[in-house]
Order: sequence, then C-alpha cells, then structure tokens
Amino acid sequence: MPRPRTERGRVLLVLVLVAAVTVFTATVPLLRGFFDLRVYYGAVHTWVHHGGRIYDYQVPGTSYGFTYPPFAAVAMLPLAPLDRTSAIVVSLLVNLAALAAILRILAGGDWRRHGWFRWALCLCLLALFEPLRDTFSFGQVNLVLLALVLGDCRLLASGRERWAGAGIGLAAAVKLTPALFIGLLLLAGRRRAAGVATAVAAAATALAAWADPRASRFYWTEALWDTGRVGRLDYVSNQSLQGVLARLGEPGRPLWATAVLLTLCVWAWRARRAVTAGDWTAAFALTGATACLVSPITWVHHLVWLLPSFAVLLRTGHRRIAGALYAVLCTSVVWLWFDDASGIGGFIGSNTYTWITLGLLLGLPTGQSRVARLRLARTLSTTIAAPSPESPATTAGPDQSEPSSADCEVPAATGTAADGCRDLRSPSSEPTGSTRPAASKPQSSSSRASSYTANPPPS
Repeated sequence: MPRPRTERGRVLLVLVLVAAVTVFTATVPLLRGFFDLRVYYGAVHTWVHHGGRIYDYQVPGTSYGFTYPPFAAVAMLPLAPLDRTSAIVVSLLVNLAALAAILRILAGGDWRRHGWFRWALCLCLLALFEPLRDTFSFGQVNLVLLALVLGDCRLLASGRERWAGAGIGLAAAVKLTPALFIGLLLLAGRRRAAGVATAVAAAATALAAWADPRASRFYWTEALWDTGRVGRLDYVSNQSLQGVLARLGEPGRPLWATAVLLTLCVWAWRARRAVTAGDWTAAFALTGATACLVSPITWVHHLVWLLPSFAVLLRTGHRRIAGALYAVLCTSVVWLWFDDASGIGGFIGSNTYTWITLGLLLGLPTGQSRVARLRLARTLSTTIAAPSPESPATTAGPDQSEPSSADCEVPAATGTAADGCRDLRSPSSEPTGSTRPAASKPQSSSSRASSYTANPPPS
C-alpha cells in the first residue's frame, strides 16, 4: 500500500486505523473484564480495610485469588484508597506508561528518527497483539515488570552498571519468573549487578514479611507450591512446556523437569554467546522467551515478554519472519482448540504460541545485524591496502562511502537495540483465527466479571 505523501493524508490514515483497531478491540477479541485487576483490588481492600488475609480473598463467584508473592500486595497498596473505576483508569495509565518506556528502550537513542507517523502505525499494530490486548484487558502487571527488566538492559548496554540489577530485583520480588534474569547476570559475569538484584529482591521480600508475617509464611510454605491456585495446567491458555505436556496427558514432574533442564542448557549457551557479542538486547530477549517456557504456567498474556525478541528480529533485518510470527500471535489461534486439543492437529495448533517461543529461543539472531555485516563487508571490499613506510597513505576508491552512524547499527561493545532497531514497524495481518468465549476460566471468559460487579467487596 503506498504511503500518503502529505501530512494531511498521514493524519487521515492514522485516524482510520485507530478507528478500525478500536472497533476490532471492542468487538472481536474476548474481553477479560479486568479480572486480574479485580483480584489485586479485592485482595488489597480485604487486607487493608477489613483485616482479612491477602491469600484468603477470592473473586466472588470464582475460586481465584491472589497468587503473587506478598511484596506484590505491598506494591499494590496505592489501590487501597481508590474505587474500582479509578483503579481501572490507573491500571490503564500505568500500562500505557510501561509500554512507552519499553518502546523507548527498544528503539534506542534515535527513537525520534522514526517520526510520529511510524510510531502511530506501530501502536496500531501493537493493539492487535493478543498478549498485549490481554494484558490491558486483564489489568495485568507484566508490562511494568518488563519495563523494569529492560531498564537494567539499557544500563548494562550503555556501561552505566552502578545501579544495574535493581529493576530485575524489584520485578523478581513482585513475580518469580523474572528471577531468571539474575541467572543471566551471573552467566554474563556481572556479579555486582546480580548481587544488587538479589539484595533488592531480598529486601523487598523482607519488607513484605515485616508488613504481614502470616501472609509471607503461608505463601512461601504453601501457596507457592500449589499450582491449582492459578489454574489448570492443561488449559489451552497455558503456553508453557508444562502446558504442552499436560495437554498430552503427561503432567508428571520428572518429564517436565527434564524438558526444563534441556531448555535452560540451550538458553545458557545462546545467552552467553549473545553477551559475548555484546548484544544485551538479544540476551534479555532470549531470557524472556526462556522464562515463558520453563514457568509451570504461562498464560497468553505473559507472552508480552516476547516483545524484545521482535525488536531483535527487526533490528537484524528479519522483517518477514517477525511479521509472520507477529501476525500469528494476533490471531488468537490457540483458542480454536479450547474444547479438544487431541490428535496431531490439536497437538500442533493448541501449542502454537509455545512453538513460536521455542523457535525464538533456538533461532533468534545475536550479535551484529545482517544489515551491519553487509555494510561492513562492502566497506572492506573497497578499502585500499593499509599504508606502509613506502606507501604512506591511500585514498578511498570512488565508490567507498564515508562512515556514518547508520553503518554502526550494533556496535560490538554494546549490541543494543538502541543502535540497531532501525524500524519498529512490524508487518501484521488482520486476525483470521476464530475466537470463541470460553467456559468459567478467568483466562478465557468475560462472563466472570458479572459476579464481582454485582457483589463487589465492601469498601
């Protein structure tokens, strides 16, 4: 499709796309009714205003309650003085701010070069991304955690390592999955940053234990080990390795532990190579994908941790691959197997997002981008021999270009997306997969909102 040449044409195109995305988002996908936010809100209000225990609260009409570490409830205390509508508004604003921070970090120092038009197109495409849609619609916290983790990525890539690790530590105190990034710091030999992350996570956990000793004791001794509090392992929204095995009827821990161990070995090998090449963005992207695979439960909305992987694909010139994978993740295709995931078709289709995550772990490019390598090869091929005492200096050939900032997309010293992400636009397509309302599971049904709306906890 030709791009509009005038500013007025660009504005009109953006307005049309925004209207189309708004209609699609409001009508086609399964809206989640801010279910997770209602869990947070109800647990905090029960704890603060009614003297109840954090982990005793359940959303009315369901068996679902608070499942995060106690520090997450401490971090959500600002919800206590708010009514439900205000809490929803705050959740949307916080997630928008977190998304802006993520895009700013992944775009790097030349983010202004893309201009408002490209950024508007990028946001329209992101609005179709199922994990991102679900994150906003659930009122989830994963975008905030991703922003904290990528903040450390930026510090490490730019050499400002004094406070690197603090974001990872906070994220790990709110939710256990980001703790894998501490392992990345150890793999990379960044012991100071790993120490900072561990100390911050421990201090936050100790603060929560001081605030509510009973809740902390219950979580670390009972709730942490009870995956049934979160949901069924074989539920189609669980796109982790454990979910694949559970849908095969093999929920046994030995087989899952073996799969996790193999996945971690591949991650350690690939992440270390990325760090050695100075490509911190790829190392963090690989770690995010691995965390989704090895976690016992990875709901679809947790896959926002794959966003850095798409930035790496775009940076390295793999736009068609990025577009194809991104388009699949916009389709809600796994829900076609909500009722029955049996047979070869069910095995392949119901685990589509897991296969994408595995593919990113195995094949995500690291180091210099393909574009940068081609430019470097072209420059070297046209360079005259180095000067010698007999031949002091030479000039470049007629077709040798002067070096520019564009020729250094991914410096070996940093390998950041800041220098390599030249175009954040990723091709997408209108979702084509059927979506259908699910049963009583919160990850698949919008009907769950009714009981809470009709009988909210007293404030």
